[in-house]
Amino acid sequence: MLQKPKSVKLRALRSPRKFGRGSRLCLYEDGTELTEDYFPSVPDNAELVLLTSGQAWQGYVSDIGRFLSAFHEPHAGLIQAAQQLLCDEQAPQRQRLLADLLHNVSQNIAAETRAEDPPWFEGLESRFQNKSGYLRYSCESRIRSYLREVSSYPSLVGAEAQEEFLRVLGSMCQKLRSVQYNGSYFDRGAKGGGRLCTPEGWFSCQGPFDMDSCLSRHSINPYSNRESRILFSTWNLDHIIEKKRTIIPTLVEAIKEQDGREVDWEYFYGLLFTSENLKLVHIVCHKKTIHKLNCDPNRIYKPQPRLKRKRPVRKR
Repeated sequence: MLQKPKSVKLRALRSPRKFGRGSRLCLYEDGTELTEDYFPSVPDNAELVLLTSGQAWQGYVSDIGRFLSAFHEPHAGLIQAAQQLLCDEQAPQRQRLLADLLHNVSQNIAAETRAEDPPWFEGLESRFQNKSGYLRYSCESRIRSYLREVSSYPSLVGAEAQEEFLRVLGSMCQKLRSVQYNGSYFDRGAKGGGRLCTPEGWFSCQGPFDMDSCLSRHSINPYSNRESRILFSTWNLDHIIEKKRTIIPTLVEAIKEQDGREVDWEYFYGLLFTSENLKLVHIVCHKKTIHKLNCDPNRIYKPQPRLKRKRPVRKR
């Protein structure tokens, strides 16, 4: 592993060759290497970096890289130093930065059970013994709430259409039970296609309903510590085509106006309960405006089978 390059100040130094063979001088801020021709134009007191053979320096990018490495594999000395600085710090902005640093290095991502990470489970019922189980339950609860909302609508379709509405609702319920209410979306132990996170439990914001991605690059790992678990509850599963304004009213209208056609309940199921129409978003990316998106009119009813015309019998 390379040692940290030495930082020097340009004062009485007159030539970059002073440091001997294999050594190079670079500008601290951007890593520009100093040549004999360029050296005289460097202002006094410019901060330089002395590199030995095999070392590289990219300016502030290298500093940030070392900083991120400290987050990835924090050691006790870094944590202790940050805690001491936080105790003595008075400036609110610096307090926030130090607190965020300590929050991130106090993660226990690999731990899964209550015995391995007791603080993570503080405030949760004793029946939850592992992190994946609780987060699966959390996702199931959200999907169940959508189902309850749909279940409150039979009275709005009229007596004649209620039977058909309940049939559609029953089909959706059966499908949800078979997939355990899509709880796998929040379960890091689920198969790749069935979860919205990495195997380590990192979730990335998928951006507002009208954008392809999150410009702020929001991310969170609710498996890491108790605070992240609680903050994750503020993230939303946002319906791209709106549930209350569009999907349910369209379903109700389709049942009332079906006129012998069969409503494609699986299409509505996908819009209401699956990632086909759900985006996981940070609370900042959850736009509360009207989405102005409609259901696909060609998918509301199942295609009707075409009747085969009988060929006329040829006379001999």
